[in-house]
Amino acid sequence: MFDEKTQQYLKAYVYMLIDPRDNTPFYIGKGNNNRVFEHLNCAIKNIEESNLKYEQIQHILNSNKKVKHLIIRHGLTDDEAFDVECALIDSFQYFGFSLSNIVSGHNSIEKGLMTSDEVIALYNAKPLEELESDCIIININRTYRRHSGIDAIYNATKETWRMKNPINKIAYVLSEYHGLIVEVFKVNEWYKKKRKTKHKNEQDRKEYDGYGFNGTIAENEIRIKYLNRSIAHLKKKGAANVIRYNIKKT
Repeated sequence: MFDEKTQQYLKAYVYMLIDPRDNTPFYIGKGNNNRVFEHLNCAIKNIEESNLKYEQIQHILNSNKKVKHLIIRHGLTDDEAFDVECALIDSFQYFGFSLSNIVSGHNSIEKGLMTSDEVIALYNAKPLEELESDCIIININRTYRRHSGIDAIYNATKETWRMKNPINKIAYVLSEYHGLIVEVFKVNEWYKKKRKTKHKNEQDRKEYDGYGFNGTIAENEIRIKYLNRSIAHLKKKGAANVIRYNIKKT
C-alpha cells in the first residue's frame, strides 16, 4: 500500500496489472490513492464472482505468485489520466492483448485509436443531418475490430440490444464506428434473445429480452444516403449511448 505522503505526490495515475508468470499485462486502469491495490483485495473477497480480471488474479495467487503493479504515469489530473488510460487500452487491444477491462477507455468512441485515413475521413465526411424514422444507428466501437470486413461489421451490429422503440417499425440499421457510418443493413427479421443486466453480484442480475436482427446490406439508394456520413458533431463528450433513434436538424 502507498503511504499518505506517497499518495499526495501520486495524485491521479495510470497503472497496469501484470501476470508474473509470463510478464503479460491483463488490466489497465486509472486511479487515485491505493486504487491499484484494490483489485487484489476484491478478487480475494469475491471468490464466487465471475469476472475475468478477478479470475486471473486468483489463478496467479493459486500458483503462489504475486500480481505485478506497474505505475505508468503519475502526478496527473483526472482528465490527463483518463486520456492516458484510453490511449493504452486502445493500443494494447489493437495489437491483440486480451485485457480484462470490461469497457474501453474514457472518450474511446470520440477520440479513440484510428488509422490516419480514418481520421481524415472523420473530419472531412459530410455530417448526417437527418435520420428517417425507420432507421436506427448502432455504435459498434466495442464489438468491432477495425479492418475485419463487412461480415465482422454485420456480426458486431446484429445483436443483442435493448430496444425502446417498436422494432417492427425499424427497417434499416446503420453501423457507426468512431463517429462514421461504416455500413447500412436492411432488416429482414427481428428476434428476441435473453440478456442480463450488468451487476456486480450474479444473483442481482435481472434477465430481460434483448433484440437482434437478420439482414442484408441495404439497397444502393439507402446505402448511399447514409454511408460514410459523420455523426461526430452529435456526440457529447463522455456519452455512452449505443443506439441513436433520431437526429434533429440544427
